[in-house]
Parts: sequence; C-alpha cells; structure tokens
Amino acid sequence: MPEYAILVHPSANRVYAASSPALLRAELAVFGAAGLSAELSEAEEVELGGVGYVKFSTPVPLSEPDVALLSNLSSLYALFELGDGVLRPVLVRPLAKTDSDLLTIQKYAGKTNEQFTKLLLNVTLLATADPTGWLDRPRTLLDPLCGRGTTLNQAVMYGFDATGLDVDGKDFEAYEQFLKTWLRTKRVKHTADSGQLRRNKVRLGRRLDVEYAFDKDDYKGGQTRRLTYFNADTLTTDELLRANSVDVIVTDAPYGVQHGSHRTQDASLARSPRDLLAAAVPVWTRVLRPGGALGISWNLNVLPREELVAVLARAGLDVREGGPYEEFAHRVDQAIERDLVVASKP
Repeated sequence: MPEYAILVHPSANRVYAASSPALLRAELAVFGAAGLSAELSEAEEVELGGVGYVKFSTPVPLSEPDVALLSNLSSLYALFELGDGVLRPVLVRPLAKTDSDLLTIQKYAGKTNEQFTKLLLNVTLLATADPTGWLDRPRTLLDPLCGRGTTLNQAVMYGFDATGLDVDGKDFEAYEQFLKTWLRTKRVKHTADSGQLRRNKVRLGRRLDVEYAFDKDDYKGGQTRRLTYFNADTLTTDELLRANSVDVIVTDAPYGVQHGSHRTQDASLARSPRDLLAAAVPVWTRVLRPGGALGISWNLNVLPREELVAVLARAGLDVREGGPYEEFAHRVDQAIERDLVVASKP
C-alpha cells in the first residue's frame, strides 16, 4: 500500500503552527472524501529524522489529478512518497498564479492567518456541486466581511474573480493602496478605478474596480480577471450583486464592531456576531448559485456552533456535519477559539 508524507509548512504564527498538523489532517480528510480518486487512510502525525510530518496511505498510487488537487493543501510545504526507508519527492503543482508575497506582505493587528484563509476557501470549494472543477475553471468568490482583503488575495492567487464588502472605510483605503502598489511593483497589466457607490441616487459608500491579467497577451486578448471591493454595509450585498451569481462565499466573522453592520438602528447588530450573521446569512444566500457553498469561520467563545448551524439551515443551506468538518476548532489566543462551518446551496 503506497504511503505518503506531507512536510507541514512553517508558520510565522507560533500558536497556529502548533495547530497546523491537526488542521492539515482534517483538511486532508475533506480532500479525500470530496475530490480524490484514491481513498486516503491512516492519516497521522509522525516524526521522521526529527522532523514532523503528516503521513497517509492509499490503496493505489496517487494519480496526476490527485497530486494536482493535494498540491493546494493549505499547510503543504512538500510531498514525499515513502519507500525502502527513504523519502522520494513528489512534484507538486499548486494552482498559485503569482508570488505568495501577495498574502504575506500585509501585517496588521487582527489579520486572519493566510494559511487558515486558504484552508477555509479549500473546504468551501470542496463542498460545491463540482468539488474539483476550480482547478480548471476560475470561480467567482465573495467575501462579504472582507476587512483588508486576505480572502480576496487568496482568490487572486487561485485566478478567481473576487468581490468583497466591508463597512470600514479605513480598511477599504488600506486595501486599495496596498493592491494598487502591489500591482504596480509586480508590473501586472491592470486598470484600477475607484469612486462613489450609489444606488437609486443614494450614496451607499465607495467602490474599487480592478481588472488585471498576469500575462500581457491575456490582457491584450481580454482574458482578464476582476476584483471589486465595495466599501458598503454587508446587508446591501443582494442590492449590489445579482441573485445566484457567486460560486463560493468565504468569510471570517467579526469579533467586534469593525466589520459589522450600520444599517439598522439596533446597535447590538453592529457588535454581535450572532445577530449580524442571523441578519446577513439570508442576504448572502440570495447571491449564491445553486450548487455553490458558503464557508464561515468564527469565534466559538461568542457563538456556539449549534446556533450558527441553525442560522444556516434556516437560510435553506445544507450544512456539512460530522467527521472532519467538526475537527477544525483551534485556539487563536486566550479570547478566541476559532472554528469553521461549511454549507452548500441546493
């Protein structure tokens, strides 16, 4: 029976690094159940030559499509096949369209770990009706609480079209400045326009529209990707986007007021993840395509899992429960125990 070992990617965040092997095992199980032709078994953390790995076995050798899919595991640093007491490197082919500094340059308090952002996006993609199609056809992603754009940047890495919303003007300005500077520094062919956002003569906020291509010939030929950031209330999502227009929704729920809603007179909605998600999930669901999926990460200390599952179910979504989907909880700091939940739209 073929055996493989994954060298876990080092993380600059010490706390997340301690959780990475367990999170990788859960993510690997989701990959195995949703997208691989070879059945995975016996995934475990092992030490080889004094270095930690996640080891697993398959009944037959991994196929090229299997390797292509596993190449995108969030914490995969290198993949090896085990045999005769040696580690044989397996050539990985991640989907990344550009340099990883798009994800790592930004440093600020409260930034979601980029490896976890990739994990959340991966398991959400694998919950769609076409769980592996994103390797061949770009998807459309929405982060309706996007902050300074970690999820948007991961979408760019995958070559997806992306839309973000956030009510915080400072986050909008910081992301606009960062992305424009990054595109210019990398000499990526692009256009970037920003201005007022209005609907029915009412000012809702601001917007940033970026069209780009990493290949100059693609840009000349109109084969471009688009990124839009609305500096607007998340409860206006279904006013700004067409119904059934988004393949995946991926977001890290807020821990405070900064990414909340200002549209209601009820001040608690701006501050409470429970109330915010109860109001926003039905709005977000309206723009999600049938067969699409929604993934949310949040702080278990402020919202029990069963309550969020109930919110998603009331919105008509099918929540993925049991097995690896309930093995993603991990500590972020003394006040935050983070988990994720994934649901698909029938």
